[in-house]
Order: sequence, then C-alpha cells, then structure tokens
Amino acid sequence: MLTDKQIDQAKKTTRYSLGDDIVHEHNDCIRMAYEWLDAQKKIKGPTSKTYALKHMIENWCGRYISTSDVDVAAHMHTEIHGQYPHFNFSARLTRPSADRLTGIGEAFTQGYHLNNSDRYTYTE
Repeated sequence: MLTDKQIDQAKKTTRYSLGDDIVHEHNDCIRMAYEWLDAQKKIKGPTSKTYALKHMIENWCGRYISTSDVDVAAHMHTEIHGQYPHFNFSARLTRPSADRLTGIGEAFTQGYHLNNSDRYTYTE
C-alpha cells in the first residue's frame, strides 16, 4: 500500500493535467485511483480514446476522486505513462476486484458506487 510519505512526495513532482487547479481531499483517493489504474491491461503507448476516468474510478470505489488524484496515482505507478486521460492501457477497460480496496478506509464512504453502471470487462 502506498504510504502517506510516498504520496506527499509524489504530489510535489507530479505534472498535473489541469495546471494550477490542483484538488486533493484525502490520500486514500490516490490509493484508490492507483489500484484502479494498476488493474488495467498496459499497452505500449497512450490510448487515443478518451474516457471520464475519474468518474469510472468513483463508481468503482464509492467516493469522490479528483483529476489531480488520478494524476498523482499515474505518476506513482511505474507502468503507467501518458497524460490524463490518455494513459497507456487497453481501450478494453477492466473493472477491478473490490478486494483491491481492502484496508483503504475512504472506500465506499460517499455512495458513488450506488449508481454504478457496468461499462467494463471483468478480468480480475
């Protein structure tokens, strides 16, 4: 699991996709975004498809996730490259197992998952 120290350091070195409009609510949001990104099948280059990634992550983890949170999570992940929303993972998205959220206290705290529509393939 990512530590607060690792996350705080990454926040200082991340190139944010929204420029100076940086919003973080909780380090767990970055942890949840990281887990979602980690579950995706990686490809060589950034996808040209555009997805509302933060909304997909919110629907999976049940909590608000900012674009800045996704930026930091992608920056921390050694296999993720590209700039939000064009990262190097397959256009065939994977809905991660909820087991990935075990131990992340902020998961499912805001009800975002209650309106979840399945737009994913299930590979985990």
